[in-house]
Amino acid sequence: MAIKLSKAEKKVEYDKKLCRLLDEYTKVLIAAADNVGSNQLQNIRKGLRGDSIILMGKNTLIRRCIKIHAEKSGNKDYLNLLPLLVGNVGLIFTKGDLKEVSEEVAKYKVGAPARVGLVAPIDVVVPPGNTGLDPSQTSFFQVLNIPTKINKGTVEIITPVELIKKGDKVGSSEAALLSKLGIRPFSYGLIIQSVYDSGSVFSPEVLDLTEDDLIERFASGVSVVTSLSLALSYPTLAAAPHMFINAYKNVLAVALATEYSFPQAEQVKEYLKDPSKFAVAAPVAAADTSAAAPAAAKEEEKKDEPAEESDDEIGFSLFDE
Repeated sequence: MAIKLSKAEKKVEYDKKLCRLLDEYTKVLIAAADNVGSNQLQNIRKGLRGDSIILMGKNTLIRRCIKIHAEKSGNKDYLNLLPLLVGNVGLIFTKGDLKEVSEEVAKYKVGAPARVGLVAPIDVVVPPGNTGLDPSQTSFFQVLNIPTKINKGTVEIITPVELIKKGDKVGSSEAALLSKLGIRPFSYGLIIQSVYDSGSVFSPEVLDLTEDDLIERFASGVSVVTSLSLALSYPTLAAAPHMFINAYKNVLAVALATEYSFPQAEQVKEYLKDPSKFAVAAPVAAADTSAAAPAAAKEEEKKDEPAEESDDEIGFSLFDE
């Protein structure tokens, strides 16, 4: 028979478990758990079993445990978790890849009906089409100003209608209509709100970034640094190549305008003295093309000349008697 622990003993055990997890794991996903049932949460635990552990509890108790553990261990990084403990949230401690764990958690969303008084997390749109309801049910549609018609003894919705807007509370009429239509518009599950990794806290959108996104962001940052450095004439690694090229252009311009010269300017001066040297030898292909052009022209001329017909082919001769 299991011994039932007192409330104080449960807090002590919970504190030990949380401290052990903080020491063992360096990566934590903070997830909102609104409208998540116990069975659904159990399925998520099974799906994450192996590399991850889900810990639920009161925010005040978790904050207290983290503060005490941070003071005892001397690791102040844990304190970055405190501002994230707002609302109905849970902690997912993991040793796996953060993106993979986040995607695994997202798989366990379940559909839910629109209950009266519930705040809609998304817009709810009723699609057009046959509802399968008999004409006596038209009162629901009339109350909600949904255009309908009777088609083959059933109610048919003519156009799509935005029934509930995101952030609005679900009314009794909307809930009853969606129930009759068999529409379960909402889905609930653990929603990752923040990511903690070795003291750093960032948004879960960062997990979706690819290497191409990082390269693009880095290139954009380098471009900004380069522009700023050139505008301020402040040397940086990003702006150094451009500064050297601009300096070379300035010195070259001085050398061309004066008798001063240096090795890199000699060839440019030589070209300016004799512009014909700018001409590059034509490629072999171009030479072949130019050589073949007269031959092609001759062949075309031959084709244009009409073939001379012999008198014999015409059927008479100038010398026929």
